[in-house]
Amino acid sequence: MEKESLLNYLYRFFDIIVLLFIVFDFGYDFEENYNSPHVIGLIFLTLGLLAFNTFKFLTFKYKSNKKVALVNMVLITVMLLASGIVAIINFNFPFDYILQKVKPIFEGGLIIYFLLRLLVLVRHIYDIYFNPAIVFVGSFLILDLMGAFLLMLPSATTNGITFTNALFTSTSAVCVTGLQVVDTSSAFTTVGQSIILVLIQLGGIGILTFTSFFAFFFRGSSSFKEGLNTKDFIAHEGLKDVFRAALNVVIFTLSVEAVGAIFIYSSIIDVSTIENKFFFSIFHSISAFCNAGFSILSAGLYDEAIRFDYFLQWIIMTLIVLGGLGHNIVFNFYQKIKTHVVELFDKTIIHKKVRIITLNTQIVIYTTIFLLVGGFIFLFISEYNNTLLEHHSIFGKITAASFNAVTPRTAGFNAVDFTQMNVPSLLFIIFLMWIGGSPASTAGGIKTSTFALATLNIFAVASGKSRIQLFGRRISSESTSRAFAILCISLITIGISIVALLIFEPKGTPLLTVAFECFSAYSTVGLTLNFTPTLTEPSKYVLIACMFIGRIGMLNLMVGLLRRMNHQFYEYPKENILIN
Repeated sequence: MEKESLLNYLYRFFDIIVLLFIVFDFGYDFEENYNSPHVIGLIFLTLGLLAFNTFKFLTFKYKSNKKVALVNMVLITVMLLASGIVAIINFNFPFDYILQKVKPIFEGGLIIYFLLRLLVLVRHIYDIYFNPAIVFVGSFLILDLMGAFLLMLPSATTNGITFTNALFTSTSAVCVTGLQVVDTSSAFTTVGQSIILVLIQLGGIGILTFTSFFAFFFRGSSSFKEGLNTKDFIAHEGLKDVFRAALNVVIFTLSVEAVGAIFIYSSIIDVSTIENKFFFSIFHSISAFCNAGFSILSAGLYDEAIRFDYFLQWIIMTLIVLGGLGHNIVFNFYQKIKTHVVELFDKTIIHKKVRIITLNTQIVIYTTIFLLVGGFIFLFISEYNNTLLEHHSIFGKITAASFNAVTPRTAGFNAVDFTQMNVPSLLFIIFLMWIGGSPASTAGGIKTSTFALATLNIFAVASGKSRIQLFGRRISSESTSRAFAILCISLITIGISIVALLIFEPKGTPLLTVAFECFSAYSTVGLTLNFTPTLTEPSKYVLIACMFIGRIGMLNLMVGLLRRMNHQFYEYPKENILIN
């Protein structure tokens, strides 16, 4: 036991060494004389990690620890083989040239290695501390702070950045918001933009889902406790296959983003003003699916080079909708289609009346369609003689209006100048931002199901009904109560944020502008009236808190803090309260 404890301490020491190498490698620009020794140091560090993980694999007794060591050994071995192949190919070139060719392989491998170690650590933490809500919030907080410090590295920015601006950018990326206090295209280098991209990806899927994904490999099966820690955040009812569901989430996300990147690349291949088209495609595909709204163009999708690229806009819209629906909705439809295909070819199946599409899916789909169609009609009419005038074709106007109806669903991309919009259009967009996307998705807001339940409950109360009935199902009172709790918390949080900004900002700041920015921050949308870059320091921290609360959900935090394990098996006498 003492031997394994000593090895664990050595493991953590190696983790620190790897982290320091990564930070100094990407964060600082080395002089030419130090490039070769630096790469040699990376090689020796990699060999040391391979030797240590091999020793751990041979000496450790626990199966889970052996799996972790085995995964690390495979990763490092692949790194060494790939670098060896590159070295052999470039054998005739100078030694320094070969070292620079293999350097990216070691850098990328060590980053993956450190992420694996970090995810294992997080998983170990929520194994020990049984409070999934707190661990969920803590994971995002740690990721947020780490991102801020990484963005402050010299090589991440062009002219440096303050801690406040770095924290704001990191929070906006982790919370997949998209609000910016500095220009992402000019203020950050490719390294800085890559850090933002990783933060978006981790924040979009959720740190616990990633952790569950790797735990599935390292342990092979999930325990009851582990299932409880993740099931609430990946919208899976059962405990048995929770981690398998998390694996499906990661595979689905990466697959959609890869296909989206290919289509984006094909749409911009002839655009000469975009230099690195490959990075542009990957960045915007991940940003769109995760509903982040970040762009590496100063004007976003309103940039003159792609402003009228309607094919690109429809691709972005598709990714936004898929990310905003959530994996559980998509998987539910997949089950429906799969069942119909099987029944089509297998006539022996007789259970054709089995209900496959869940009530949750029906509510989300109908609400989403209603909001998208309603948003398109309203904005098309409201902006026809305003911001849509620059689009000369009717297809262009339809595309622009459709994009404006989709992007407030927490995506945050701008295909028009929102500062030029009519006041009714801005108010309607605030309404769309507040609702947001669907539960268990990359989107924010109060969610479509919350809005639907609140609306249905109003009609139920008005008609004298004690419960909500829909599509042959009765909706539980717990769901209705949770919906109204989320609705009230959102309005209280946004209201406090608006008041705080009006206090910290100069006198005479338009209320509509402040409200628009606060709704955008809480719902993790990222649309702006160009007000965020002008914020004072206290106002930035107000929006940081607003974005964070909107992403993790104040109700999740309160549940983690207030929920008690002991239940009361008695009731007090009931008494009605005068409401109106």
